[in-house]
Amino acid sequence: MHSPPALRQVAVFGATGSIGASALDVIARHPDRYRAAVLAAGTQVQALLALCVAHRPDHAVIADAAGFAALRDGLRAAGLSTQAHAGPDALDQLAASDICDTVVAAIVGAAGLSSTLAAASAGKRILLANKESLVLAGELLMQRATAAGAEIIPIDSEHSAIFQCLRSRDASLDQAGVRRILLTASGGPFRGRSRAELEQVTPAQAVAHPKWSMGPKISVDSATLMNKGLEVIEAHHLFNVPGERIEVLVHPQSLVHSLVEFIDGSTLAQLGLPDMRTTLAVGLGWPQRIESGVAGLDLLTQGRLDFEAPDTDAFPCLRLAWQAMAAGGTAPAILNAANEVAVSAFLQGRIAFLNIPALVANALSTLPAGPADTLEGLLAADQRARQITQTAIDTH
Repeated sequence: MHSPPALRQVAVFGATGSIGASALDVIARHPDRYRAAVLAAGTQVQALLALCVAHRPDHAVIADAAGFAALRDGLRAAGLSTQAHAGPDALDQLAASDICDTVVAAIVGAAGLSSTLAAASAGKRILLANKESLVLAGELLMQRATAAGAEIIPIDSEHSAIFQCLRSRDASLDQAGVRRILLTASGGPFRGRSRAELEQVTPAQAVAHPKWSMGPKISVDSATLMNKGLEVIEAHHLFNVPGERIEVLVHPQSLVHSLVEFIDGSTLAQLGLPDMRTTLAVGLGWPQRIESGVAGLDLLTQGRLDFEAPDTDAFPCLRLAWQAMAAGGTAPAILNAANEVAVSAFLQGRIAFLNIPALVANALSTLPAGPADTLEGLLAADQRARQITQTAIDTH
């Protein structure tokens, strides 16, 4: 008789966001295999409390220290034994502690970097949804993960697809037999529009993604194709594949999540409905397959699958990301920071849509790339890029 697998203790960082909700949905479907041991959120105390009532974790963290009293008192009032914590240091400590063996890293932005590095250094299984960990500090993160035996399983649909295609070959992610990786992109809400047609785009239009329900920042990144540029950089680090062997294909149906072409001429693709619960189930269950709550794909209903080349004249962010990856060092950190500031200004109505790539290009040309071997150096480059971009916005 086989003994039942040990209950995996999962920390969900970014629990109140869409990825957190999907992760908790999958965890709740398998109470015999998974338990939400730690829940963390940024500022939404009431939403975090509601999740604590539903999932009864051992620990709850609110990143914004101003929310600590409300979290502590709310947990007490609900009669929960969940311990309250506040601030980024608590996240790092819990990520590295024996309280969890699996970390869902879904905190948006550079704020998620430190806890992801802490989990990697502690040898955890990391279900990685935080782009910045790889874009800002890919070299550092992969070094730490390798040294500590951490397992990074990407949750992004495209990288999950590549992970699954590569792992179909053997247990390792060795790239000896890989000819190229093809990342698919939906093309965003403005696919097919010319540069001139993008002049008057509004934040509301940019946030209305045709396929995925995402936060405003990621939705704008999808609209500019920066999202795909960041994913190219991520794939380079995750799978140790040189940039010239990573290509982007626009695929508006968003059913083929990515493809891997091998040296024997075989191309493997992973297909599925656009639902994050599938990739989270892959990450939680791997190498087993577990029920995610997502239906199978009916190709007869879906009809056709289309593919086209990306238009980097209308969407220069993708080209800028290639340039930053080729430059290496702190260049991807500069790209990412400038983009965050520019997207925020666009969402506030302070700049036009096409100013986003212009501001990113300005930061990359103003700041030379330095070495990316310390977190301090990377964060310094991040801050400098933010200052340069903010100044450019304020004076334009």
